[in-house]
Amino acid sequence: MGATGSKLEKALGEQFPEGERYYGLENFGNTCYCNSVLQALFFCAPFREQLLEYHEKNKNNGDAEENLLTCLADLFSQISSQKKKTGVVSPRRFVQRVKKQNELFRSYMHQDAHEFLNFLLNELVDILEKEANTPKSSSEASSMPQKLANGQTNLHVNGVTKESLVPWVHKSFQGTLTNETKCLLCETVTARDEPFLDLSLDIEQNSSITSCLKNFSSTETLNAEDKFFCDKCCSLQEAQKRMKIKKPPNILVIHLKRFKYIEQLGRYKKLLYRVVFPLELKLNNTVENSDTEYALFAVVVHVGVGPNHGHYVSLVKSHNHWLYFDDENVEMIDESTVQTYFGSAQEYTGNTDHGYILFYESLNSKR
Repeated sequence: MGATGSKLEKALGEQFPEGERYYGLENFGNTCYCNSVLQALFFCAPFREQLLEYHEKNKNNGDAEENLLTCLADLFSQISSQKKKTGVVSPRRFVQRVKKQNELFRSYMHQDAHEFLNFLLNELVDILEKEANTPKSSSEASSMPQKLANGQTNLHVNGVTKESLVPWVHKSFQGTLTNETKCLLCETVTARDEPFLDLSLDIEQNSSITSCLKNFSSTETLNAEDKFFCDKCCSLQEAQKRMKIKKPPNILVIHLKRFKYIEQLGRYKKLLYRVVFPLELKLNNTVENSDTEYALFAVVVHVGVGPNHGHYVSLVKSHNHWLYFDDENVEMIDESTVQTYFGSAQEYTGNTDHGYILFYESLNSKR
């Protein structure tokens, strides 16, 4: 990394952002799934700021129990406080903590970066929620009911719902979906809100994020065995159902469902489809207030032809420069390079590097 680091510093020259650090992460045997997600989160500005603030407030708390949040805060602080602009750090303590917390990540087998991201965000929510419910002094205890009243919400990730009191995690990632069901007999519309931290989108060949989002919000008819129980009719009725994004998050995380279970094969297969993800995304047809615009700032890329083997790297936009993070190695890339990770227009191709998790930042929140 010494040579790579100096090469990166030379490439940026006087344009190297003041106070910024570009560090690779050591790989401990198939931990690229972890490294790629960590780099994307490190360059998620609001998340990093809140995590460093948390570290600053808690660094002198000798009684604090080590957990995933303290390990992540320590790692981000370690990178941010490096004297050199570039280099390599070892996320050993964090990786050990991940393996201790979840047996899924204990083996040296190829892991899923999206599963890891969901696990990590859920763990951070749990830890902060417990801390919010454990006042450390009488003054904190007296203010706790107000915190509960102001911060309480349901969190829904991959079907898991939990009470959450974590304003800064919500502020970064949480949006709200509205599940609307319309009875075709009495035409009563039933709406149910569901908070979300990311959107998992089905993909098709030669498509785009915009078309995938349209499909996500398309109307589905419930009939035959799938009829809907209408409270007004007090019986099962045919109905129309659709999902809409009611409140878009500040950071929109989109997971492309590139791994599909094929019944004939009895296993999962990677879909190498070409899915165009734009540098700027406007949410149309999915949001009640449809003027939300986003800018792409990170992509977790899956390299390989199958779900059980391969590699993860990440592309990150920092201070108007695009960077390529591959474990210990960091290099500068042209913005035009990002489109080479859209996927493959043909089924059989030599290109196996595909965008898997996309991170978009709301431009509206910056205005």
